[in-house]
Amino acid sequence: MKIVTSLSFRGQCREAFEFYAKVLGGTIKAAMPYGDAPPGMPITDEKYKTWLMHCWLDVGDQALMGADMDVGWASNIDKPKNGFDVTLHTNDMAEARRWFDQLSEGGKAGMPFAETFWSPGFGTLTDKFGIPWMINVIPSADWKPPQG
Repeated sequence: MKIVTSLSFRGQCREAFEFYAKVLGGTIKAAMPYGDAPPGMPITDEKYKTWLMHCWLDVGDQALMGADMDVGWASNIDKPKNGFDVTLHTNDMAEARRWFDQLSEGGKAGMPFAETFWSPGFGTLTDKFGIPWMINVIPSADWKPPQG
């Protein structure tokens, strides 16, 4: 089984997934715009032709899926994302720091990337597309939490 997070945007799916592919070192495997949909699709407004109805990003053996939605199809699409985070785990502190720094560009850090009682490096952010992320370094067997 594979659990894949699907992210929704309002016209920025392609830009977001190109950004995520660059930051995470992934490959976009599908990017299907509404303009390429079969005849009879109910979404016919010209402004949606370049919006993506399906996007797929492979990152190693993991994936993200995405689509562009508008208020008429997803009533809460214009509200802040709530109740989930895309979470990245790594053993590599430098990789985690790079992810945090790059995903934060144009967005907003929540919890600054730092050592915690459970991890040598952890931070939260909301990226420039409104997607919430958690970045976590998996502690090595010999790591000791800070004393305090």
